[in-house]
Amino acid sequence: MHNHIMPTYASLPVRFIKGEGAWLWDDKGDKYLDALSGIAVCGLGHAHPEVAAAISEQANTLMHTSNLYFIDKQEKLANKLCELTGMNDVFFGNSGAEANEAAIKIARRFAHSKNISNPVIVTMNNSFHGRTLATLTATGNPKVKEGFAPLPSGFCHIPYNDIQALEGLAEQQTDIVAVLVEPIQGESGINIPATDYLNKLRELCNKNDWLLMLDEIQTGIGRTGTFLASQQNNIKADVVTLAKALGNGVPIGACLTHGKATGLLTAGTHGSTFGGNPLACAAALTVIDILERDQLSNRATQLGEKMRVAFEQALKNCGHVVEIRQKGLMIGIELSTLCVELVSKALEQNLLINVAGGNTVRLLPPLTISDDEADKIITTVSDLIIAHSPIISVQ
Repeated sequence: MHNHIMPTYASLPVRFIKGEGAWLWDDKGDKYLDALSGIAVCGLGHAHPEVAAAISEQANTLMHTSNLYFIDKQEKLANKLCELTGMNDVFFGNSGAEANEAAIKIARRFAHSKNISNPVIVTMNNSFHGRTLATLTATGNPKVKEGFAPLPSGFCHIPYNDIQALEGLAEQQTDIVAVLVEPIQGESGINIPATDYLNKLRELCNKNDWLLMLDEIQTGIGRTGTFLASQQNNIKADVVTLAKALGNGVPIGACLTHGKATGLLTAGTHGSTFGGNPLACAAALTVIDILERDQLSNRATQLGEKMRVAFEQALKNCGHVVEIRQKGLMIGIELSTLCVELVSKALEQNLLINVAGGNTVRLLPPLTISDDEADKIITTVSDLIIAHSPIISVQ
């Protein structure tokens, strides 16, 4: 059969047809343990029965009306998100890229309210914010931008976890209006900043009247041990973006605002045909109910720390392990060599993992994973890393 799908993904040679909890089954009936959760999307695991029931009930009731009318579950979800985060209001889209697009537009509106005609948004090297033209430009990875020029202007990149770089930039650049940053960089290898990094960013933004915009698309919804990763710093951003695990597989994105970022987008200035539809909001409300009821944020903290300790013990004599980084159930094991082939080797062992940045094994298992399933991940990944032959050093 001819494949008419654009070849934008180098897909692995497996076709999944069924999921349950932390497990997936392919079209041959083989079973795989998912330590990636659809890249931090299925935080409650696959085919969660309560989420499935909520989707089914909503699909049999009302799926779409458009945002020309009030949507009951959208209002309930916005209220719940603001209750959990302390933010003021929410715009709903269908993805993390759309949530970040809304954040960028808010920063531009903020700039024009200050009569800044050529505003600059500061983002970080090795960041990832999406693949639309604006979010691609915001992303701090030159490789993903190749072949897409001309890109939008108005972005400036500096090193991650480097407050002095931002202070220096502030002295040179007078048109900065916002800082867009991930509390933990996921796509480049689970890069965790200094514990006070976000606090210092908040202070600098306050001092200079900039918006602090936090991309919590991968870190949010309980994965790092709190609903938002930034809540561990006891700070509040002006803008927060969410997506991924919010719908447990149903596409939904959210851009939350607080304080001076609130009210900048008004009727006619932004929109989405499908954003905040009843189906997606029903799924997200159920996800949050389960997250709170089952205390899955606490589970992420406890199990993540247990897995890190176990990995440190298993790999303590492995010379090509540079560092093990972990916050909640975001785990990165950096190697001194490129190790992309470990993805295929893990697949051969019926385990789904990812390699970020070319040399970091990235694990993002469901928050509902059992201790036994976690142990299986630890054993299999450790064995693969120990057996890995260091050939090409990372420069």
